[in-house]
Amino acid sequence: MKKTTTPPKAQMPKVVEDCHELLRWLIPHLDKFPRNRRFTLGERLETELLEVLAACVSAAYAKRKQTFLEEASQRLAVAQHLWRLAYELQTIPGQRYQAGSKQLVSLGAQVGGWLKLARQAG
Repeated sequence: MKKTTTPPKAQMPKVVEDCHELLRWLIPHLDKFPRNRRFTLGERLETELLEVLAACVSAAYAKRKQTFLEEASQRLAVAQHLWRLAYELQTIPGQRYQAGSKQLVSLGAQVGGWLKLARQAG
């Protein structure tokens, strides 16, 4: 069993809070998806981002972060593709697509930077 430590709230990585905020913003928009997309594309997008959040929280508590961050990075890539697909299927308007894309790119940069540091730490 791996030993974990509890980081104080002030030390929780920014990416965790940003992912939480993205989900808080996104979920009401997913609820507005047309019925034929809400329970397929919308649900999958929500699930992927929830898994990104879970992996980032796990990484914050883990001594060896790399595995969790690799999972977060992969799931974030899937979420980005699903988001683009939702736009291409005209499920979301352009402005909402751009706003969500900015947040997804920012999360990707944060996870990528954290993963790079984790790999360097060994």
